[in-house]
Amino acid sequence: MNYKDGLDWIHERIKFGIKPGVRRMKWMLGRLGNPEKNINGIHVVGTNGKGSTVSYMRNALNHNNYEVGTFTSPYIETFNERISVDGQPISDEDIVRLVEIVRPVSEQMEEETDLGTATEFEIITMMMFVYFGRLRSMDFVIIEAGLGAANDSTNVFEPIMTVLTGIGLDHTNILGDTLLDIARDKSGVIKPGTPLVFSVKDDTARDYIYKVLDENHARGIELGRDILLIRDPKESEFQFQYGQYDFQDIRLKMAGRHQEDNAALAIAALLELHDHKKAILDFNKLIRGVEEMTWPGRIEKIQEEPLVILDGAHNNEAVGALVDTLRQYYGNRRITVLFSAIEGKPLKTMVDMLSEIADEFNVTHFDFPKALSMRVLYEAVPHPNKHEVNDFKHFIEEFDGDMLLVTGSLYFISEVKQHMNRQ
Repeated sequence: MNYKDGLDWIHERIKFGIKPGVRRMKWMLGRLGNPEKNINGIHVVGTNGKGSTVSYMRNALNHNNYEVGTFTSPYIETFNERISVDGQPISDEDIVRLVEIVRPVSEQMEEETDLGTATEFEIITMMMFVYFGRLRSMDFVIIEAGLGAANDSTNVFEPIMTVLTGIGLDHTNILGDTLLDIARDKSGVIKPGTPLVFSVKDDTARDYIYKVLDENHARGIELGRDILLIRDPKESEFQFQYGQYDFQDIRLKMAGRHQEDNAALAIAALLELHDHKKAILDFNKLIRGVEEMTWPGRIEKIQEEPLVILDGAHNNEAVGALVDTLRQYYGNRRITVLFSAIEGKPLKTMVDMLSEIADEFNVTHFDFPKALSMRVLYEAVPHPNKHEVNDFKHFIEEFDGDMLLVTGSLYFISEVKQHMNRQ
């Protein structure tokens, strides 16, 4: 088997769709000797901000000379980055080796049980657990959940720390259509005695989280209650306070108030590990690692003249944060939007919010199984100056306006990034 054969086999699993639940994962992991039990893992869940929070934590730990494995999704530039060591994707050879280990077990499950076929995400999650639990030991492994939490394929290990970045209405056809429904799902990652660092703005959802924490005798560390951020509207720095800790003049490379929230969750989680002797941290290095972190596809400048920004905002909360950030940093620019999205998203409210800051609104289609057609997108946009773009690659290359914002889906951003890297 070569690398292409391995990827083709993995991606063939897409046709089996999404199957919430962990029974298949537990069966396959059991056949492989339960490698997930060998990791020192941190679980990161939430509607938005997971990837950034994982990266803040990883970079801060790297600055303190710890080896850190990460599992993130979707990938932005190369498939291998989903399983990374100290921010670097694993090798093609590693991917092949992992497929050769996982494929026979998945086929045995099909033949010997009534559990059905493993999905693409289950296969990739299995590969991650095998890599960090059998092939390469790490000081820490930070694992980002995929869809949801309670029934997500990642929810099969015992973490030393759990982080919930927020609750919003996304994947409502699977997780439920109220914030309380989403809270019920997210709370499924709360483990007995394991601290939860979290941010939940809705009162009913927050009350439910505390109820589950109490039932599990687990400590809750909440942004806005235990973790305080002090901001000056005229400055780009913020002050962080948690317990005995008080860090001032933190300035992130990542723009936006939501990124400050993500960074605060990451800092608090690491300080909690430090206090319980699970990590020994130099605080100056911790803050430097957080400040210097960058993450592709999040208000990412890929070109200065003309200015082209990519952002993978794909639900109401993420688009709202994007719009607020653009108003703060680019309020004097004429913004052209290039938008695409996939099925199952709150399309109308997303395009309504983006239309408020757009001088011109363009919709396009990209090659992805669940990508919406241009006609559906065009009809949803209320902007008077809207257009269909048949070739988004050519559109970006030839853009000569003031500022271009490319957004709507991380999968769309991934395709744009891969094209730009080939230029």
